[in-house]
Amino acid sequence: MGNLKCTPLRDFHVAHGGRLVDFAGWEMPVQYRSILEEHKAVRRAAGLFDVSHMGEVDVRGAEAARFLNHLVTNDVARLFPGRVLYSPMCYPSGGVVDDLLVYMRGPEDFFLCINAGNIDKDLAWIREQAAPFAVKITDRCADYAQLAVQGPRAAAIVQALTAVALDPVRYYHFTEGAVAGVPCLISRTGYTGEDGFELYHPAGEAVRLAEAVLAAGAPHGLELAGLGARDSLRLEAGYPLYGHEITAEVSPIAAGLGWTVKLDKGADFIGRDALAAEKAAGPARKIVFFRTGDRRIVRAGSPVLGAAGEAGRVASGTLSPMLNEAIGSALVAAGAAGLPLAVEIRGDRIGLQIVKPPFVPLRKV
Repeated sequence: MGNLKCTPLRDFHVAHGGRLVDFAGWEMPVQYRSILEEHKAVRRAAGLFDVSHMGEVDVRGAEAARFLNHLVTNDVARLFPGRVLYSPMCYPSGGVVDDLLVYMRGPEDFFLCINAGNIDKDLAWIREQAAPFAVKITDRCADYAQLAVQGPRAAAIVQALTAVALDPVRYYHFTEGAVAGVPCLISRTGYTGEDGFELYHPAGEAVRLAEAVLAAGAPHGLELAGLGARDSLRLEAGYPLYGHEITAEVSPIAAGLGWTVKLDKGADFIGRDALAAEKAAGPARKIVFFRTGDRRIVRAGSPVLGAAGEAGRVASGTLSPMLNEAIGSALVAAGAAGLPLAVEIRGDRIGLQIVKPPFVPLRKV
């Protein structure tokens, strides 16, 4: 894996028993002890994730807010300093370039978090769209590392390491301050469905911060967690993953993310016409989530069968450690979404029970 990019915590992972794999060109830990146990630790106590492979971008200038409201489907005008916004950004066709987080530091000062596998593509797209605006785009990926502390004990663990009062920081809000002596952007966000914080900090301080969080979390039952648990946790929560539930061919409308598409926000954002037409007519295909009552995992790409033959394809699939059965999502013809669906595994036909996520009760912050 010599050609892979590494986060500043690569040696930390090895020292703590992480099993490293190639993930979108990055050498990342898929697990430490056990995906099952790491997943359960996040649901019951807390988990510590290295998400330093994610991309960071500064968007600054007199037209920063106007540019971002043109770039993304959600309404950037609703932001205020200290607020975070989740949004897709789309092609003119309505397909998704990526989903991202938009942080507002000030009226002319925004910060974006983009997906690791899409950094080069996203940056090129953002810069191309920014050309007509009075705005400066700065790649900050090499400057930041990012740790995610997730789970019902996450707030207590992080609070033990900072003088910043965390209780006033609501979900999808952020503040800034020192954590274990390391300057951080402290964001109450995450990808697990649990309460928690994502800590953006200088790349050179990553090991010091990770060791401090690990030590502070030990009495609370915190476990190191890898990409395997991150994926099963996000799917239990019903969160989309680029390349699966959202793609260049699958719009936010089809993905069930219509709430992020603000057609009436007063800005002519990229993809608006296509998305308005799709919403009016109804999507031809849609993402549905399912459970099977069976422990055998339904793999992404597997055909989904309806009464008249193939109705779609599985988008994501995993074993839910909390339910002890296979769960997943599928992109199916809209007309088939409310009808009986099934998959085949080794010759057995297994019915899909369509559910509205999350698959498990999640604590509201």
